[in-house]
Amino acid sequence: MGIKEEVYYEGGPHVGDLIINVLLAFTLVCIPLTVGAVVRALWLRYRITNRRISITSGWMGRTRSDIVYSEIKKVVTVPRGLGLWGDMVVTLKDGSKLEMRAVPNFRETYDYISAKLSTKAQAVSGAIGS
Repeated sequence: MGIKEEVYYEGGPHVGDLIINVLLAFTLVCIPLTVGAVVRALWLRYRITNRRISITSGWMGRTRSDIVYSEIKKVVTVPRGLGLWGDMVVTLKDGSKLEMRAVPNFRETYDYISAKLSTKAQAVSGAIGS
């Protein structure tokens, strides 16, 4: 029998990211941003539990990354969409970074993730500029 995980959030990026980028496509200059938002909406999925962060992404959702909280060195957040969603950059102890874009309720999600981090990681994590 496997270890039971409590799921905090499971789903895709915030729908506002897609809406804003589709509206920006009318300027023609922002079409690459719109394509990125459509790809994220189709194939990006987050699963945040009490044990790990799992991200399924890539072409047709074929890439999966799992991060356990003990491997996280720092988490930095950037609000977007008038603060309704935001981006997170998770830095691991080996120096690699993982970007989480258009995370819904990112402040509450950051608080949840931060509570699982070591005190050293909590001390250096937070919003850009704080």
